[in-house]
Amino acid sequence: MLRVENLNSWYGASHVLQDIGLEVNKGEIVCLIGRNGAGKTTTLKSIIGLLDKTSGSVTFKGKEVLGQPAHVRFALGLAYVPEERRIVQGLTVRENLRLGLVASPDKKDEVRRIAQIAEIFPRLAERLDQEAVTMSGGEQQMLAIARAMIAKPDLIMLDEPSEGIMPVLVDEMFELFRRMKSEGTTVLLVEQNVELALDIADRAYVLDQGSVVHHATAAALLANDEIKERYCSV
Repeated sequence: MLRVENLNSWYGASHVLQDIGLEVNKGEIVCLIGRNGAGKTTTLKSIIGLLDKTSGSVTFKGKEVLGQPAHVRFALGLAYVPEERRIVQGLTVRENLRLGLVASPDKKDEVRRIAQIAEIFPRLAERLDQEAVTMSGGEQQMLAIARAMIAKPDLIMLDEPSEGIMPVLVDEMFELFRRMKSEGTTVLLVEQNVELALDIADRAYVLDQGSVVHHATAAALLANDEIKERYCSV
């Protein structure tokens, strides 16, 4: 579904990503793991099209998308949930969800789609008419994921979804990811909790200083204490 080849990205004159290569197959959960500053978030931003200076190849569902703006990639079925969540202040949960339908062919069926999302996220169902920014951090993170999912993306990229969230909500969120996988949703995940991420993933890529230094099944990485200690501690 997604193939990244020789991806290079820059922040100004700083060469941040260096020949990144990775693949995500339909129905998989694939993790990007590594120390802080390894280039994980930059990889996701480059794939979705939020960086100005990139080179290489990003192929999504067989179509080259590098050079296309982010909204075009989203319309093709590629969704991104940033670490910052970006919940819109002054809007209710329902209104934030509607934003996810702006570029979707399903936007005319808004009521049905919101009802479906509410079934998946019962916490949000209880708060549809509540101002979104008054919810807890974990609930806002769920809203950010739900807003991306409501457009029925083929692949959803999640950046540090458990950051700053109470453990009980983290467990609930990762159960949601398992359910997403069982229903065929494809996920590319950046997550600080390496063992939790690998527990639900099929495969993982280890990044260090802007390059892929290791690729293996999640089970193999879970068993490799040396790799985890060398590349994945904060």
